[in-house]
Amino acid sequence: MTLRRKLLLVALSTLVLPAVGLLYVRQMEQMLRHAQEQALTASARALARALTVADAALPAPGAAWYVQPAVQPIVIDGYGDDWAPLTPWVQRPEQGLRVLLAEDSAWLYLYAEVQDATRTRREADDPAALQADHLVLTLRRGAAQQRYLIASTAPGAFRARPLDAPTADLPDPLDGEWQDDGSGYRIELRIARAQMPDHLALAAYDADAPRRFADDVEPRPLLAYSAPLARELAQLAPDGTRARLLSAEGWLLAEHGSLAVRDAVRGTPAWLSALVYRGLIAPALSGSQALSQDAPRVDAPEAWQALSGVPAASWRAGTEPGSVVLAVAVPLLDRGETRGALLLEQASRSVPLLANRALLGLLLASVAGLLIAGGLLFAFATWLSLRIGRLRDAADVAVRREGRYDGAFPQADAADELGDLARSFARLTDAVGAYTDYLRTLASKLSHELNTPLAIVKSSLDNLEHAALPAEAQPYLARARDGAARLGAIVRAMSESSRMERAIAGAEGEDFDLAQVVRGCAEAYRALAAPRRVECVLPESPLPLHGAPELIAQALDKLFDNALSFTPEDGWIRLGLRALPDGAAIEVANRGPLLPAAMHGRLFDSLVSLRDATSRAAAPHLGLGLYVVRLVAELHNGRAEARNLDDGSGVAFTLVLRGMARQRMV
Repeated sequence: MTLRRKLLLVALSTLVLPAVGLLYVRQMEQMLRHAQEQALTASARALARALTVADAALPAPGAAWYVQPAVQPIVIDGYGDDWAPLTPWVQRPEQGLRVLLAEDSAWLYLYAEVQDATRTRREADDPAALQADHLVLTLRRGAAQQRYLIASTAPGAFRARPLDAPTADLPDPLDGEWQDDGSGYRIELRIARAQMPDHLALAAYDADAPRRFADDVEPRPLLAYSAPLARELAQLAPDGTRARLLSAEGWLLAEHGSLAVRDAVRGTPAWLSALVYRGLIAPALSGSQALSQDAPRVDAPEAWQALSGVPAASWRAGTEPGSVVLAVAVPLLDRGETRGALLLEQASRSVPLLANRALLGLLLASVAGLLIAGGLLFAFATWLSLRIGRLRDAADVAVRREGRYDGAFPQADAADELGDLARSFARLTDAVGAYTDYLRTLASKLSHELNTPLAIVKSSLDNLEHAALPAEAQPYLARARDGAARLGAIVRAMSESSRMERAIAGAEGEDFDLAQVVRGCAEAYRALAAPRRVECVLPESPLPLHGAPELIAQALDKLFDNALSFTPEDGWIRLGLRALPDGAAIEVANRGPLLPAAMHGRLFDSLVSLRDATSRAAAPHLGLGLYVVRLVAELHNGRAEARNLDDGSGVAFTLVLRGMARQRMV
């Protein structure tokens, strides 16, 4: 990973600051919401106690019938078309029975559906009607109570038969409409408001599954929206809230107020602020959805919890942009009994607005700090990366040519750690360059300096040959002459190596066929290697290369001479040439002793040799041949390698060539 990426990761660690700030803003927002919950809950408790103390007409505990206001005139025909707007709030006193009640200024309407696929029909005045499919309607008004048997053999108008003694407070007779189909039957009837009951019970009898019902079904009270309760609620409800009084089953008995936002904090937050609040600060606004103003029943979790006797609160998103709604429900307790619930709702924009302002301010400060810190760190990393890159490039140039120092290191005058590193590199390359130059000129200097004393030694030995020497001195004279000859060979080899280095440094490339060069060298080596076998493996097609063919031939001579000196007379020498994706490889293998493991990395250095230096008869060897091979390989952007053969029979030297760089015409 680069230095810039590492520092960029360090800069990204500052993201923990806005994350911690977000947690702080969330806690602050939760505290604000909790405070508002406590305040509104206290108001709801006070209002509930006031309604109880004021002896308001609260509903009786237990189940009841809810009478909805008729939104349109209802025609008594036995069909449910007129009841369609009221069907979402149908009442089910028992399984298979659906009941709807409605009222207007003149009538109380009742609509019932009974699911019964198999019918046993009788008329209401038939004595056997109680054993057929029928309904029993019970009406109670004050102390008066009357039961009615409703049955019919065919669709159309019906007249219910009273089962009790007639009373003037309740209707007699009771007429309605009967309709049926394959799934069951429906009845529809109406009662004048002058005889409207205050309790009602309705039970269905199925002849295929008889069960007792008429004597066991207790009439339930009738409940409806109460204008007097609404007026009393309006006098007690806090400003800026919507108050709803609910029965024990969640039916709406009274209502006052609206959810208009009236916060003192001015200014409506933009859509982005609302999105930030709901997405980051308060994602848990999971309260019940906004309830319709015309809904006769409140079906909300907080309402049901309050009806069970436990106060509850919830938050939901408001209908106006950037607002939230707090709903608090408390039970209406009278002598230990829950007679209903009081639901207070309050719309607010101050909580989201304050939280948004805090979060946006924190985010802006955090993002600004992050951008500044990240920009500074990235700029610093880029500056360091550039400086290190220039230092690396200078080091590559310095060691590119056998340790020669080409130019000065950049930033050597800087006062920081990179400046110290640049100065250390400069001192190191100066020392390496000076030592390398000394080694490069050592051969030429020695050969030049040794020529004169060697000539003096040779002339002195020549003069001694003409002088009269005793016979016992002749062996010493021969040894001295042999030593002088060996010194002369050493001087010539050093001079040749120096000339070879200069020739390599000044070589110019040309296009030639490398296969032809290797083939010509192999033909010449056969006579020199006898009686040893010389094998040559060449590609069938030409192998073009851009380089110095004379230098490659000389490097090949060095490799062959090295192989020849280590190959026994009954051995073999193999020359091979193969093409590479980016150049070519020449391999010279021979049978002979294996390479020591410690010498694998030093064979191609100057003045390194594996030949036996104790033999006086052998020609002197300075170990410069393989060094020249390495110089030729590097001139052609390649390398020289040595390895032992896999079968352990000998060694192989490989010269990898990729070609010299072409010079551009200026």
